[in-house]
Amino acid sequence: MKKLLIRIVIAAFALVIVLLIVVFFSLNSIVKKGVETVGPKLTQVEVRLGAAHLSPFSGQGRLTELFVGNPQGYKTPSAIKVGDVKVGVEPSSVLADTLVVQEINLQAPEIPFDGTLTGNNLSKILSNIEAASGSDKTEKPAAKKGEKKFYVKDLLVKAGKINVSITTPLGGKSATLALPEIHVQNIGSREHGVTAAELAEEILKPILASATKAVAERLTDLGTGAQGTGKGAVEEATKGIKDLFKK
Repeated sequence: MKKLLIRIVIAAFALVIVLLIVVFFSLNSIVKKGVETVGPKLTQVEVRLGAAHLSPFSGQGRLTELFVGNPQGYKTPSAIKVGDVKVGVEPSSVLADTLVVQEINLQAPEIPFDGTLTGNNLSKILSNIEAASGSDKTEKPAAKKGEKKFYVKDLLVKAGKINVSITTPLGGKSATLALPEIHVQNIGSREHGVTAAELAEEILKPILASATKAVAERLTDLGTGAQGTGKGAVEEATKGIKDLFKK
């Protein structure tokens, strides 16, 4: 009886090891499928990922060719394009309720800014994400049982480019601006992780705020004939930037 019990324990342990190996070596396909499945549900736009390259041992890796499409009604085909996203996760947290992400480093994102300061492609996507996360409601929906949570220690957006496209009564105006570096730390915590929707919201908020501020500061050079780009709109957009971080 004792020998049988030992055999059962050994078999169960071996099964767990096999399952862990399968999960770890399937990380790349799991991440890619997860981004392309969950992303569109949150943003209500097309989301694609070229590939994921994650080490099952160190947790370090890269996501390549991330594409976030534009909502209907906007001219440009994409809202965000990132060729290289450096990521790092704690391997021991992969099977835990909260995935601990050491870093998310978005290198040289291309961000078309399509519309006005107070109503554009990025603000529309953020509105969609807020609806999914429940932050636009007085009372947030209860977390779903078994829903994966995230704790991101460090978020860096560096060397980004904003492609501005604004329509004016005198014709189209455009410009290419540098996106100021964005650095955010401690999104969520080990004890209280954020949902995928909340994480997407916390990533897009500073990008929208930084892009809006950069465009607002350049408006005098672009001309004040643009729709929604007069002095009042600039002041409203500036207030909106501050309001983003109060939510």
